Amino acid sequence: MQDRTPEQATLDPVERVSVDELRALQLGRLQWSLRHAYDNVPHYRAAFDAAGVHPDDCRELADLARFPFTTKADLRDNYPFGMFAVPREQVSRVHASSGTTGRPTVVGYTADDIATWSAVMARSIRAAGGRPGDRVHVAYGYGLFTGGLGAHYGAEALGCTVIPVSGGMTERQVLLIKDFEPDVIMVTPSYMLAVVDEMERQGVDPRRTSLKVGIFGAEPWTDDMRRELEGRLDMHAVDIYGLSEVMGPGVAQECVETKDGLHVWEDHFYPEVVDPLTDEVLPDGEKGELVFTSLSKQATPVVRYRTRDLTRLLPGTARPMRRMEKVTGRSDDMIILRGVNLFPTQVEELILRTPELSPHFQCVLRRAGRLDSMTVRVERRPQASAGEGERAGATLAGMVKASIGVTVDVEVVEPDGIERSVGKMRRIVDERAG
Repeated sequence: MQDRTPEQATLDPVERVSVDELRALQLGRLQWSLRHAYDNVPHYRAAFDAAGVHPDDCRELADLARFPFTTKADLRDNYPFGMFAVPREQVSRVHASSGTTGRPTVVGYTADDIATWSAVMARSIRAAGGRPGDRVHVAYGYGLFTGGLGAHYGAEALGCTVIPVSGGMTERQVLLIKDFEPDVIMVTPSYMLAVVDEMERQGVDPRRTSLKVGIFGAEPWTDDMRRELEGRLDMHAVDIYGLSEVMGPGVAQECVETKDGLHVWEDHFYPEVVDPLTDEVLPDGEKGELVFTSLSKQATPVVRYRTRDLTRLLPGTARPMRRMEKVTGRSDDMIILRGVNLFPTQVEELILRTPELSPHFQCVLRRAGRLDSMTVRVERRPQASAGEGERAGATLAGMVKASIGVTVDVEVVEPDGIERSVGKMRRIVDERAG
């Protein structure tokens, strides 16, 4: 893999400030954001008043803990535009979640918000190893989902050539990678695996493509998945984090030179980690639920938004901003199986340590009587025989029992036996009644 470390001279000035300078910048922006939300969003005025706090009560960063949380339910209750803090005619764009589990959450952006989002995305792509002049293949979905347009505007802001492919049409993805020779690809890691499989079906050697950097996000993925992708593609695989309620992709980014967690762009997004049961703010280094407060958003400011993502905050390394550890799962994706808590990423780690099995898998939950059960449906790799796959399945079941402490069934299926997703992979299939 080529060295893609950005030169220090190309970094934004805020990427080189001291921690004290960063904290002073955050406090000023936080005080503005709390006042902006209180003055212009009826929900926040009511929530602050009910909690007995006022924007003037924020005199230091630690005072943020006195303010109420924002949840996805709050955004849904104010659907569609009740959380906007500027007149509708000042909103340049709206995005929304898929709304598959209820009303979608709607966010708005002023022209300044779009410029800020583009800037943090450009910073993210550069931190990942992208450079001005690179060709960037965007295979995130376009539309109300923030992934495609966020990546697109950020790559343009960095000075790259954008190839706006969007998701789907996997054969065409491979054709364009061959013909257009992009340097960078931005896509979910699970769909990248589908693209690699298609390359191999077409007789294309994935290690001999033009790709130098893959920026993978929108779903949790592990360091074992990084090794799988880097090994099959001979390129850097780096993580990006974001969510539409806070901005979109570009809230945090892994730096290619360290690959040791995602640096939060703290000049625009203030992170906290809280105990998901007690709501207590946890010190850096302790794992809990990630919470974000926007520091510069105009159209849809968010105060202490509960992401449900589980991680911990660590000191900065490649940048002065704190790092968040790779997200291992979401509190609402946690499977409780006969009293044992587990996440699909734990299963993924074990699958990727079993050479005969591929990373294409699903956790299928069922209920027989009063007892829940889980079957891991996983594909064998094409080079493994059916017998080898069956033996690997038994090995995997033993590994799950030994490392996670729960008994599961393992069903090894033929290659291409698991449905492919062009976006976020559906890891959990819940077939339990009621």
